[in-house]
Amino acid sequence: MKKLVLLLTLFAGLAVTNANAQGGFDPAAREAREKETKAGLVEKAKITEAEATKVMEIQAASREQRMGLRDLSEADRAKKMEEINADLAKKYKAIPLTDEQVKAVTEYLATRRGPRPPGGNQ
Repeated sequence: MKKLVLLLTLFAGLAVTNANAQGGFDPAAREAREKETKAGLVEKAKITEAEATKVMEIQAASREQRMGLRDLSEADRAKKMEEINADLAKKYKAIPLTDEQVKAVTEYLATRRGPRPPGGNQ
């Protein structure tokens, strides 16, 4: 029984350490990532800080939609992602951003997410 408690304690400690290392629970780290993303949008997409703020708000709102796709089949998820991406582009154009800026925003945000594993398991 003591071994089980020890193992569970170690496992819980590792899980918390891993989450903190990724910045998941650290508000200061999250704020730093958001500032970095905003600065990158301004620089790479040639948009204003106000426009970058709106892009980030739109992006945050769509994140919840994308999270809801996890239980769908791969084909259904791909179709829904196309719809979400088209909606994002429409919202970006309403800020208003030019086609070039929308493309630059999309490309920059894709580089911030990093590579995805095959099958969309993230």
